[in-house]
Amino acid sequence: MNHRILSEDDELEILQRESYRYFKHETNPENGLVIDKSAPDWPSSIAAVGLALTGYPVAVERGFITRDEAIKLVSTTLRFFWQSPQGPEPDATGYHGFYYHFLDMQTGRRTWNCELSTIDSAFLLAGALTCGEYFNADNVDEKEIRTLANALYQRADWQWVRAEDNTVSMGWTPENGFLPYKWTGYDEALLLYILGLGSPTYPLPESSYLNWTSGYQWQHSYGYSYLYSAPLFAHQLSHIWVDFRGIQDVYMQDKGIDYFENSRRATLIQQQYAIHNPHGFAGYGEFCWGFTASDGPGPRVVHINGIKHEFFDYIARGAPNGVDDGTISPWVAVASLPFAPEIVLPTIDHFVHQIGLKAGNPYGFKSTFNPTYPCNAHAVYGWMSPWHFAINEGPILLMVENYRSELIWNLMRKNSYIIQGLKRAGFIGGWL
Repeated sequence: MNHRILSEDDELEILQRESYRYFKHETNPENGLVIDKSAPDWPSSIAAVGLALTGYPVAVERGFITRDEAIKLVSTTLRFFWQSPQGPEPDATGYHGFYYHFLDMQTGRRTWNCELSTIDSAFLLAGALTCGEYFNADNVDEKEIRTLANALYQRADWQWVRAEDNTVSMGWTPENGFLPYKWTGYDEALLLYILGLGSPTYPLPESSYLNWTSGYQWQHSYGYSYLYSAPLFAHQLSHIWVDFRGIQDVYMQDKGIDYFENSRRATLIQQQYAIHNPHGFAGYGEFCWGFTASDGPGPRVVHINGIKHEFFDYIARGAPNGVDDGTISPWVAVASLPFAPEIVLPTIDHFVHQIGLKAGNPYGFKSTFNPTYPCNAHAVYGWMSPWHFAINEGPILLMVENYRSELIWNLMRKNSYIIQGLKRAGFIGGWL
């Protein structure tokens, strides 16, 4: 492997700058909405907006934008969501304090007949609360940010989105009511339950969290025992905002670890899966891994050297037991940097310097590539997604920052709603 030409810190700064560039250029300055995917006429996703809001403090601290520029962006965004239409109408922006998954970039209205998304609303609200903690000066503009962040969070009616067993519904549509799917079992909804439990206005009952954890699966893979979820992003997204080091709920007290260590094990298992490469895909190895919900080269069935391969488009890939069609997501490996820097840093080096995955890309890594999928002779790493996604760029920017400075963790350790939610979920120890 080539030695790094730049210092580790410089390399990470470039990664962050490239990822932030997505939010700089793919945001509507009139309403703060961020395009979900860098494709023509694509809508905004509210998760993208939540990641952008969380990223503005990072951008200020790293000198990517000024504090005044960030204040303008944040204020515009929060005002839009506070003032946008809330109601049961099919073209509203939200209802009961939650928001539709995808919104028109110009009007901010629901698009694609999508669902009112509880998890994506949680990411949006977490972004607002991050800004409320960071912009803490005693002036009119920053006071407004804090006021709007609190108001948006307190408007979310978590009791309305409860299912019969007190777990949280995944969503609602005006056409059909609540979706039949609920947040049960370990995944990215850890943050959702903490926010729901911490609400001073419409809190979830404590039984909600216990019923969620009742669906957990503890398993053993490649020498590690851990709480299982196949896509790696599920082990990362809640950790953007919450520092889980040293704090434990009842489940993790029983297992003798915390969620941070669990995510570390999930990361190490993904690397081991790539090393063992049970399906014999091209490119996999010690420094080439990362399996998660992602774009892909399918849907298509292709015969390669007499072997039938099925390739998928956007699907929840994962390891060791998830969907795997040879597609690798560089961003999700980078976002595990705080958990396992000893394997992530050389993986970044491999992606950048050995196979040149950032070459010609203004926003750094494209979302995915697949060395197994047959392409033209000039495609040295096989198929590569033509798109960048906000939900890939955000975790790079933010988790690299938590590794470098712990900025987001430090901000949210002071947030009274997060603290209350963690305590009501049964977390004890550490910084709590």
